[in-house]
Amino acid sequence: MDVVYAAGRATAKEIEERMPDAPTCATVRTLLRVLLEKGHLKHRQEGRAFVYEPAKSANATAGSALRRLVEVFFAGSAERAVSSLLEDNGPPPTPAELDRMEEMIRAARERLKKS
Repeated sequence: MDVVYAAGRATAKEIEERMPDAPTCATVRTLLRVLLEKGHLKHRQEGRAFVYEPAKSANATAGSALRRLVEVFFAGSAERAVSSLLEDNGPPPTPAELDRMEEMIRAARERLKKS
């Protein structure tokens, strides 16, 4: 998916060529078929080749994947997920990122008040 998102559209051969440590051509085509079946990709035929494109934007896909990750690994708790990110040994958020997160929290509180 990373290759298709970066390219916008690509054939199986182009995807294989752009993949670091690419598996066999048959494996790439199998992965593409699975991604088609799951609705992550769409395709159309151009000449003899199929051209693949993302079915959804990267942001929409990331949001869906993140919601699933929070559900599975953090029992659906956004607080636990954020806590894990903030307490992790990875790079800390920048002051600007913290400011934006505070604003998002304020906006979420306002939405709750209105509902």
